[in-house]
Amino acid sequence: MMNNAGSRVSGLGAVTGYGWGREQLWEGLVSGKSAASLQAGFGATANDPGWVVTIPEGGTPSDGPTRFSRAMRAAAREAIEDAMARGWVPGPRVGLVHACVLGDLTMYPMATPGLAGAYTGRQYLGVTPSTPVSLLMTEYGFHGPAMNVSAMCTSGSAAVITAKSWLDAGMVDDVLVVSTDLSATPEVVAMFVQLGVAITDDEALSACRPFQEGSRGFTFGEAAVAMLMTNREHSDGYADVLGGAMRHDAYHVTSVDPELTHVRGCVDDALRAAGVTGDDIRYLNAHGPGTRQCDAAEGEIAKSLLPNAEVYSVKPLAGHCQAAAGAVELAAALLGYERGEIPASPQVAPAVLPQLLDGRTTAVEGLTLKSSLGMGGHNAALVLAPKS
Repeated sequence: MMNNAGSRVSGLGAVTGYGWGREQLWEGLVSGKSAASLQAGFGATANDPGWVVTIPEGGTPSDGPTRFSRAMRAAAREAIEDAMARGWVPGPRVGLVHACVLGDLTMYPMATPGLAGAYTGRQYLGVTPSTPVSLLMTEYGFHGPAMNVSAMCTSGSAAVITAKSWLDAGMVDDVLVVSTDLSATPEVVAMFVQLGVAITDDEALSACRPFQEGSRGFTFGEAAVAMLMTNREHSDGYADVLGGAMRHDAYHVTSVDPELTHVRGCVDDALRAAGVTGDDIRYLNAHGPGTRQCDAAEGEIAKSLLPNAEVYSVKPLAGHCQAAAGAVELAAALLGYERGEIPASPQVAPAVLPQLLDGRTTAVEGLTLKSSLGMGGHNAALVLAPKS
């Protein structure tokens, strides 16, 4: 846990299935239409199409040879430029926390046994997750701590919580948080289909119905999202992170502990760290992947701990972006604070949770709790407040 001094999110950048930029993300979310498309190779066989969210071609070639490197750098640059336009001036110790799970899959063949002679030592550096972090630090001359965090689908939220802990401990003046996941390959998506959680044979809004009848799971997605965080006074920003917490079920490699002891405990810890109670939470920005276990867990948390909170999930719209899932969902909340709207997914079936919002909704000022549940038992929660 960390203390309840708010850390301002001063800049935001995004590359998502909706396009390159945070404005494209916002326009896509409020359209109520999913970023998923029917793409070859993602169906039941290699020749069949399937529904998936991928980042469209784009970016700057000088940012690197792969989609991963270009998206990561583009999101980071947009967040930095956004923060500077809002009055942020970098302190002497700017840190970087990068959330990733599989890293840059394009570089993996370089580490394949038997192919050593085909690649140079410099090319091998591209396989290590620390290399994109180091290159980004070098580009901007940042000299604070820099590291990756990896906690499956909670990674994006865990990165924000880690950044706040650095700020509160006085280790840094500012932190750039980046979450990158461009792992929507037919091979990776097929593994999640085999696990029974990813759906490729139906449109996203039909297959993924968080907290609604008939939900089958999620549509796999890609995203790179960046946020600039600081505890220092400056002119503007999106919202304040009041506090957060992380726990682990230590129960099962895929299943949520049915007792919900540590899911509930994580939310309690986050509320306590933020200096608020469950009664103070106006919105639950849910992990909401549309799977039976996760929806049941978060539905119970909403009913028992957050009695005044309305609930929404953007998974049916942006897709499940694995390492960047928490980050793209936080970005939706941050943009919503700035624009006075909640970009909730539209309901397509009867809700099993009465607090569920139905599509684009005018926001009421108040606190947001962001929850994240990661495969393997990872739990994260954090509390956002409108900028003071």
